[in-house]
Amino acid sequence: MIVGLSNPKFQYHATRHNVGSWFVYSLAQRYCTILKEERKFFGFTAHFKVESNDIRLFVPNIFMNINGQAVLKIASFYNINLNEILIAHDDLELNFGISKLKYSYGHNGHNGLRNVITVFKKKINFYRCRIGIGRPINKNDISSFVLSPPSKIEKTCIKKSILEAIEVVIHSVILKT
Repeated sequence: MIVGLSNPKFQYHATRHNVGSWFVYSLAQRYCTILKEERKFFGFTAHFKVESNDIRLFVPNIFMNINGQAVLKIASFYNINLNEILIAHDDLELNFGISKLKYSYGHNGHNGLRNVITVFKKKINFYRCRIGIGRPINKNDISSFVLSPPSKIEKTCIKKSILEAIEVVIHSVILKT
């Protein structure tokens, strides 16, 4: 399963904090599938196949700091373990336009990841697609920074890095080539 961490779509979709959902929507577009709202999972889901791999996409439609509840709900329903999930999320430590794939445990201060780890109650490794959004100059501005839309230039660079990250995820995680 590939999860794009987010805040509620209609209110926050264009914000930096929702770039994880941008990743999932771009992946869905690549495979010509549409995410549909499934209220029982508190989010949007889609499903497609790549070769013999069944891939489920998920974007929670609840607040970031409780995304773990939605991820656990859908993962439990489909019997998916945390180490079989790739979580795409925004990352303040990476400049906008940079994305990195990582397989490890940890949240690095990200409240959405922190909640996923807490809810799963396991110290287990999982895939993370870190999508750089940069960092505000003033540390006190982090909350307003992540909850605001990126500039036009930043958005273009972020979207380009998402498309590059999708290629890496397809070959390194999905197809494992």
